[in-house]
Formats: sequence, structure tokens, C-alpha cells
Amino acid sequence: MNKNRVAIVTGATSGIGFEVAKRLGKDGFTVILNGRNNEVGAERTAELVAAGYTAEYCGFDVTNESAVAENIKQIGEKYGRIDVLVNNAGGLGGRSRFEEMTTEFYRNVMALNLDSVFFASRAAIPFLKKGEHPSIINFTSNAAWNAGGPGAGIYGTSKAGVHAMTRAFAKDLAEYRIRVNAVSPGTIDTPFHKQIKSTKPEVFASWANNILLGRLGQPDDISGVVAFLASKDASFITAETIQIGGGQALGI
Repeated sequence: MNKNRVAIVTGATSGIGFEVAKRLGKDGFTVILNGRNNEVGAERTAELVAAGYTAEYCGFDVTNESAVAENIKQIGEKYGRIDVLVNNAGGLGGRSRFEEMTTEFYRNVMALNLDSVFFASRAAIPFLKKGEHPSIINFTSNAAWNAGGPGAGIYGTSKAGVHAMTRAFAKDLAEYRIRVNAVSPGTIDTPFHKQIKSTKPEVFASWANNILLGRLGQPDDISGVVAFLASKDASFITAETIQIGGGQALGI
């Protein structure tokens, strides 16, 4: 059991992030859920506590450098350590072709997906050094490899940055025995795809045709791999990005 090990999960109030928080709670971690909607955050945290897990909510915007630094420092000082940081927060941020893309849009997407990883990881390092089997687990995407769909080019670019940053952090932190890995989800059935699922359900369902295993992913397909990377069983794994897409990356 991982009793008293401390894990922070950013973007943990819905979808994959909440499933990851729930799984880590089940595995015995003290889980700190992060999000921007404090009301929803409180509800999700209450769900985990009601299930018998140790959890609390910490609301801050992962793109706000000072807020990230201040809140992660408070968490680290409260517990005296951070064992696992899961940089799950991110998103598409909308769609825009490069020709029409505003600098503001570009910077917002990069901030949400890439700056957030840097801010949170940098703030956590002093406390990860005190952790047990410490690790950082980042979220990239299959868009990092295929450059994203129409209008999602900058999203793909930001996620490719996460892939490279994962390897760079792993090099930088190896001397402290802090492991840094990433997961790269394929198409997962979460609120991330809410719009197309509601407006074009037949298109959403057809995406399974491009996946070798013939189905869309579910959040618990991701959380199990994250839990493994956070565990002692993965103690000799660092600088890796694990594709979790049912073979989607191969294309069929």
C-alpha cells in the first residue's frame, strides 16, 4: 500500500483526471485534486472521501505561474513531501488554422498544455526530492505524433512539447532518483469530446474504426497505467511515453 504517499493531480475534477485521482486514492495515496471550478472540485473530493479515500481539493489555474508556485509550495510544506505529480490539466482550447490564428490563441493553448507542465513540475521538485519513489507523470497525446486534426495544429505542437519536456526533465532529475514519464492517450470517451459526441454522434462512433482494438478508450484504461507509473513496480522506468490508444497510432 502507498499509505501516506502524496499525489497531486491537475485537472482532476472530471474525465481522465478524476479517474486518475480515484485510482490513486484507491491505491492508498493522499490525493490532492486540482481544478478551476471550486464547487465541482469540492463535490468530486467529497465523492472520494465518501468512498473511503484520503483526498482534498486545491483550486488554482495551472497557467498562472504564481498561483501554481504558491499552491504547490503550500501542499509540499503541509505534507513535508510530494511523491507523485500528475500533470493532467490541458485541452484543445478551440480550433484555428494557422493562417487565421491569433497570437493570443496560440499563447493560450501553449500555456494550458505546456507552460502548465513546466510551472507545476518546477514548483514540485524541492518536495519530490523528499518523496518516496518520486515521479512526475505528464499527459501528451496522439496529436503530438500526427500533429492534430483540422485546426488542432497548435494543440499537437504543444503536446509534442510535453513529450520532449518529459525526456528533458527525466535527464535533469535522474540524479535525484525522480522519474519522469508520460502517457499518450488515444481517443478516450470523456467530456473532452462532448461537442462532437452530441452534434455528430455517428462521426464520434466511427472513430473506433481507426483503432486496432475496435473500441474507444475509457478513462480507467488510462488511470491504471498512471497508477503503474506511480508505483514501485515502475522504479526502473523513466523518460518514456506510453501510448494508450488501442493501436490507434498505427492507423488502419
